[in-house]
Parts: sequence; C-alpha cells; structure tokens
Amino acid sequence: MSRLLDEAIDRSMLALRQQDLDLARQIIADDTAINDLRFTVEEECLALIATQQPAASDLRAVIAAMNFVNDMERMADHATGIAKTVLRLGDEPPVKPLVDIPRMADFARQMLRQSIDAFLARDVEAARAIALQDDEIDRLYKAIFDELIQIMIKDQDPAIVTRATYLLWCAHSLERIGDRATNIAERVIFMTTGTMKELNV
Repeated sequence: MSRLLDEAIDRSMLALRQQDLDLARQIIADDTAINDLRFTVEEECLALIATQQPAASDLRAVIAAMNFVNDMERMADHATGIAKTVLRLGDEPPVKPLVDIPRMADFARQMLRQSIDAFLARDVEAARAIALQDDEIDRLYKAIFDELIQIMIKDQDPAIVTRATYLLWCAHSLERIGDRATNIAERVIFMTTGTMKELNV
C-alpha cells in the first residue's frame, strides 16, 4: 500500500509538471486499489483482534496498523486531488515555475518511506525525526502560499487567480500528506512506548 501511495504522489507531480491529462486520469482510476487495500488491512486487523485477542504491545501494533492504512488512504486521496487539479488546469501554463511544489512532494515521499521504515523497525527516534521534515514542508507551503497570493494581488486577472488557486490546492494537498506521515510517526511511538504524543505542536 505504501508503494502504491509513493507512486501516486510521484506520478501526480509528473502529471502536473508535464500537464499530462491522461496520466492524471490514470492516477484517479488507480486510487481504487489503495482504497481496497485499506479495507483489506482493516478487516484482517479486526479478525486478529477477534480471534487472537492480542494484548499490550501486540494490540497497540494492530491498532496502529489500522490507523496507518487510514492515513495512507487519505494521503492517496490528496495525490488524487492533485491529479484532478491537473485536469482543471488543462493546457494552461502554470503562473509560476514548478520548483517548490515538487520539492514538497519529495519531502512528503521521504517522510512516508521513513515512517514505514520506523514502523517495521520499531524505531522511536526515527519516528521523532520525521516531525522535523514536516517543518520543512510547512515552510515551503508558506512560501508558496505567500508568493501565489502576491501574484493574485498584483495581476487580478480572473484567469490568473484561478490558475494560482489551483497551484495552492496542490501545495495544500502535499502539506496535508506531510501531516498524515507525521500521524504515522506518532502511532509508531505509541505502538512502541505506549505513549501517545503529538509531535508537531
């Protein structure tokens, strides 16, 4: 599931940069596979709880897995949202060079991979480090937000404002993916230590 999600984020950026409408449609169609995996994992987790009655750390691991797949399914929805925005943009050129938005995507993909690695290794310190990368995504999002708002204020052309708004949507989707990866990191800490604590406050 994490592999499919990573590919969805990567392909959403490719579709955005190349204005590839066919790829955008494929990303949207492929989201069904991620949704199906989420329900499969949840059903298996519930079956484990019902039949094996796990306790303590084992129970926390099962509950964490259920939360992981929910967060990953929502992350995939955000990648799909970017693909839908590509369709709205059509062949209209972007109002600014696509530099910071792909950088946000790179950070988001890295956070996703590291959060899954931390889960598999039960690595609390690695999970805590993920929150620092989320700070970088937030910084990039604020910079993009400020720049696009200035473009809207300066130009005031409705077509420019619309295209700038679409890029804002893409950046916001990536910011939310980073938040969801941080959620996974928090669950890794809970699963390992029994302590639930918000990492970014």
